[in-house]
Amino acid sequence: MNPGDGTPEDTELAVVELSDGAPDADLHHALLELAAVSAEADANPPFSEQTLVELHRAADRRGSATPEAASGTEASDDDAEAQRSPLRIAYAWTDAQPDSRLLAGAGVVVEGAHGAPDVLEMVVRPDCRQRGIGTALVEALTENVLSPTAGRVQRAWAHGEHDAAARLARRYGWSPVRELWRMRLTDLDEAPAPELPETITMRSFRPGVDDEAWLAANAAAFADHPEQGRLTLEDLHSRVAEDWFDPEGFLLAWEGEELVGFHWTKVADPDLGEVYVVGVVPTAQGRGLGRSLTLAGIEHLHRTGLAAIMLYVDADNTAAVKLYKKLGFTKWDADTMYAPAVEAAVEPA
Repeated sequence: MNPGDGTPEDTELAVVELSDGAPDADLHHALLELAAVSAEADANPPFSEQTLVELHRAADRRGSATPEAASGTEASDDDAEAQRSPLRIAYAWTDAQPDSRLLAGAGVVVEGAHGAPDVLEMVVRPDCRQRGIGTALVEALTENVLSPTAGRVQRAWAHGEHDAAARLARRYGWSPVRELWRMRLTDLDEAPAPELPETITMRSFRPGVDDEAWLAANAAAFADHPEQGRLTLEDLHSRVAEDWFDPEGFLLAWEGEELVGFHWTKVADPDLGEVYVVGVVPTAQGRGLGRSLTLAGIEHLHRTGLAAIMLYVDADNTAAVKLYKKLGFTKWDADTMYAPAVEAAVEPA
């Protein structure tokens, strides 16, 4: 969330439109263009990976629907399913005229399933900030999407340490509940070589072969994680379909026939690798496997010629933070999750 808001007297009216479900091709393109411009200016992407996955997935489904369904006229059951999406989006336009308007900002809410929270992420175009557009987006979403609802949990991400996001959160009664650090390693030559237990063998992920085994291991390793542990087969396939996916950098640790750990690396930026996710199943924890897998991924990324590696870690995961610091990682930036100070009562299941 980077609203870049100013005081009320700085406010410049923007036309805010709310939309449920999948964006059409033009809106999808406009959202991605807005995100790219903002990411370049802020050195932080405004939308998380899961939000981008949902946007791409929704746009693809809408694109596969019949013309009747895409235009909102009569549609088949298959078309209705294709357009169904957990997205609720507020668009802020600089002009009411469709042929001259510019997308000045957007607030994207991904509705959670199976008890997961609804998550808001918001962005305002850099040269449109300090004009009250963030406030206009929050007002529209608060009234129509984010009003307290029994049985639903609501959260918001602010990517990067932006004062404007913190001010806006306080104004609407939201408080920080989670801090996600970005840490960076630049001296790859000093990283120790990985030392795997003798009973462990490692190989790369095989799409279509290892999917179910990895999903089971991931769910076990991240049973208490609010996002990672809920990944589905569709989520996995969406990531495998991304341009950055490289099975050679998706390392699996096997003990006999059991997948006991993994290190999935990522190179979305040609100059920066990522420790995307490292997981160890509970039965294999306490043996140093997490450290060995982390080093194996770093070694793989170093061999590709990268000069720097980053990762995300919860600030309160003191054991992981301590490990990464020992390996040479330092804090680079932070994302903050906010929650309403007063939440609606959750109905018992």
